[in-house]
Amino acid sequence: MKIGCVKEIKNNEFRVGLTPDNVRAYIAAGHHVYIEMGAGLGSGFTDNEYVDAGASLIDNAADVWHLVDMMVKVKEPLESEYPLFREGLILYTYLHLAADRQQMDALLAGKVNAVAYETLQEKDRSLPLLAPMSQIAGRLSIQEGAKYLEKKFGGEGILLAGVPGTPKANVVILGGGTVGMNACKIAVGMGANVTILDISLKRLEELDNMFGAHIQTLVSNDSNVERVLKDADLVIGSVLIPGGSTPKLFKKKYLPEMKDGAVFVDVAIDQGGCGESSHVTTHDDPVYTVDGVVHYCVGNMPGAVPRTSTIALTNATVRYGLEIASAGLEEACKKSEVISSGVNTYLGKLTNKNVAAAHNYEYTDLTSLL
Repeated sequence: MKIGCVKEIKNNEFRVGLTPDNVRAYIAAGHHVYIEMGAGLGSGFTDNEYVDAGASLIDNAADVWHLVDMMVKVKEPLESEYPLFREGLILYTYLHLAADRQQMDALLAGKVNAVAYETLQEKDRSLPLLAPMSQIAGRLSIQEGAKYLEKKFGGEGILLAGVPGTPKANVVILGGGTVGMNACKIAVGMGANVTILDISLKRLEELDNMFGAHIQTLVSNDSNVERVLKDADLVIGSVLIPGGSTPKLFKKKYLPEMKDGAVFVDVAIDQGGCGESSHVTTHDDPVYTVDGVVHYCVGNMPGAVPRTSTIALTNATVRYGLEIASAGLEEACKKSEVISSGVNTYLGKLTNKNVAAAHNYEYTDLTSLL
């Protein structure tokens, strides 16, 4: 199979879909790999490294799109890339279609066979291609939140850990999944007071066993959320429904009750965000303020640390990509429910239930199309 990778064009997105080591793996399996010149530079990978790994360099992205059977990316295609879609092309990347009707319509119109990292689910219900970026985003959320609590960025001017004789910051984490747990780890390590909320008592028990007396666990409901937000200095939104729109737990009515200069980091913004007052921002212009609360809603947070993010992501994606390339998408899906769980669009049909529900769109079972 012909495998391609192009430079990401999203604002301040420096990750890349394939590393030179990934290229070696595809070449060793008998495939051909085409890389746009300069695609890996943002993550620290030179063109020579790709050539040494066996890839063919192409000097423009459009030619790569036209040449390949499967395009491996990091972020969703942008509008300028939609004309490059074609029937039968396999697109293997993050899509987040529940928050992007325009992209969904373009994939369906182009009859692209789109495999979304964020919906590919293992038999134990884990999300192996979302997990590494969730780990990074969770840890980054505290790092970024701590920065925007500084007065010069509009925050209330508080240090997360405090110092002897001063109060520590109160960190509230909405959702105890991979993002929430990693945010919790960093917040506890920095010495903040941490409260984490989740709807699952089992998950709260697991978090309590992990962190013990260093955190307060609470069941996530409107009353508890509203109560803890009044004293919060930093709020992390980390709620997820795989492939679906994120529930709005952080409501506009809570904002006037919060501290001026408190910070809300909506890590769930790729899926529409868990804040009613959230909208996507970029690394160039990451924050805005609503009712005195600073909102950080960058849609590609891990892009800020591309070397770490690219290696972590591709360590996970290459395994499934090789399965698709070796068997073809159809056979790979017939052999593996895990691969088929990642397919969001196939030959003009929408094949993910949660995405269909998000847009009130007709869902088609993938097995009926294969």
